[in-house]
Amino acid sequence: MLWPKVVKERIKTGGDREIVHSYPYRSACPSNVWAELTEESTEELFFAGYTNYFLWTQLPDFLGTIRRKAQEGCRVRFLLGDPNGEVTTQREAIEDVALTVSTRIRITLENLAKLDGVEGIESRFSSPPDAVNHVSLSVFRFDSEALVTPHLARLVGHDSPLLHLRRIGDAGMFSRFSEHAEELWGRGVPVGQ
Repeated sequence: MLWPKVVKERIKTGGDREIVHSYPYRSACPSNVWAELTEESTEELFFAGYTNYFLWTQLPDFLGTIRRKAQEGCRVRFLLGDPNGEVTTQREAIEDVALTVSTRIRITLENLAKLDGVEGIESRFSSPPDAVNHVSLSVFRFDSEALVTPHLARLVGHDSPLLHLRRIGDAGMFSRFSEHAEELWGRGVPVGQ
């Protein structure tokens, strides 16, 4: 084969085949990527970020889009951190920013309240024992694609890296991150209880 090194560098052959794109910062991922993934989803939207607040502030008419997707039969879920939880308080001290973690969660809760009664939209807080695992990893699922942010030490989510994944098989990165989020969801506490 001619130039095998060049070919290997251009063609994904291993576990990285599911990586569509990587960004050094979540904020470097264009908002149209988020909007298109949301719009194109027909079965499953799962927003398992600890706060999810930026979705409401950065995506045009996110509230209307989520309402419409649910009315069209798409399952829509939000997994949040508890704004009054111990992990939230600890994270606020670590981040030490004006827009606190609990405030960011409350932005999401305020918007979710506007969707009360819309069938197909569910929301939960991660359980207290799971909160430390949730705050360190955000998984946003759009049918067979996901945007994943592993949160770095003292950085706010938008300053942490992001991976755009597309499911290829059952044992790949997409499935591993999705299973993590599903596990947290399974032990979550419904919002409002």
